[in-house]
Amino acid sequence: MTRPSLEVADIIRAVGKRFIEKNRSWLTGLHLKVLTAIERCRTAALGGHRDRCTRCGYQSAISYNSCRNRHCPKCQVGARNQWLAARSQDLLPVPYVHVVFTLPQELEPLAYHNKRVLYDLLFQASAATLLQVAADPKHLGAEIGFLSVLHTWGQTLQHHPHVHCVIPAGGLSPDHTRWVHPRCAFFLPVKVLGRVFRGKFVAGLKRAWQRNELCLPGSLKAFAQQKAFQSFIRSLFRKDWVVYAKPPFGGPQYVLQYLARYTHRVAISNHRLISFADDKVTFRWKNYKRDGRQSIMTLAADEFLRRFLQHTLPRHFVRIRAFGFLANRRRAQLLPLCRQALAAVTPAPAPTPTSPVVPLWRCPQCGGAMVAAERFTQQELLWQLSRQGVAIDSS
Repeated sequence: MTRPSLEVADIIRAVGKRFIEKNRSWLTGLHLKVLTAIERCRTAALGGHRDRCTRCGYQSAISYNSCRNRHCPKCQVGARNQWLAARSQDLLPVPYVHVVFTLPQELEPLAYHNKRVLYDLLFQASAATLLQVAADPKHLGAEIGFLSVLHTWGQTLQHHPHVHCVIPAGGLSPDHTRWVHPRCAFFLPVKVLGRVFRGKFVAGLKRAWQRNELCLPGSLKAFAQQKAFQSFIRSLFRKDWVVYAKPPFGGPQYVLQYLARYTHRVAISNHRLISFADDKVTFRWKNYKRDGRQSIMTLAADEFLRRFLQHTLPRHFVRIRAFGFLANRRRAQLLPLCRQALAAVTPAPAPTPTSPVVPLWRCPQCGGAMVAAERFTQQELLWQLSRQGVAIDSS
């Protein structure tokens, strides 16, 4: 993929300082860290490195280091590829399904001010829903396993928390001796999933309120009163909660490619940006109300950065999680039973920690693995580049 002509980093460099001065009342240290990391990513400010081919000895030109911040649009490809390579060991020879759990619009302000509590509750309620409904003999009667990925944005960068779940279609029988195939075209009935999900999430929200775990600023202050909070809870039961399910999309040969669309994504990729002029940012977005057609949106630069920073996750918050027989504590015991029930071949073991690191790119001359051979601090890098007469970006 060609390098985009415009990046989020360009916008931050142009208006970031002004944006910070105008919005200090709500910006946190984490927000500032994200802005700084993206601004400095792949510039001389972070130092650099030179790669060498392990096969023929070819040396690359000096490259700037990446910031590796999980909110940076440029730093997710390597992390995604390594994560997908590890997950390839978990694939089963069955079709896979994609289910999405979305919080209703009424909960978005509460979720924005209580990210850690409500995002975690979104994970737990959606997972418990899938496990419970799948275990019911009326629907599947089996123990399932799946991966869940949190996204907090819509196509226009507005706050829109939802969880993508990718699930092998079927599960282990209660006695772990056979594989149970789904009877429903969409794996599990979505209306049942919606009702159970709503009940579990609201129950968890009540517990969080009773434990005083909720932050209730501004217009949310009224919810500190029990009567107002109970009224709000009742309103959540007046509408159906949306659970979206796609038909099975193929077997294991498609899963990693499919997962790559959802894991390690950020609120907006650089390739969606069109222009930055007159203090306005123009970008592409999919309009799902018009069958996913490409549309164009223009925002003031400050509004663009405000929306982008809405999706900064709490420190150390895990946004990709595994449940059921794919959970970390159960995978080693139950995955072999799944393969045995499916008469599937066990894949080759994953590389051990002492094995060579999987290269992020290959030698252009012989195809060998390129690995870092020299590393440079900022000052060393500036000196090396000045000797070569290379133009320096030291932002």
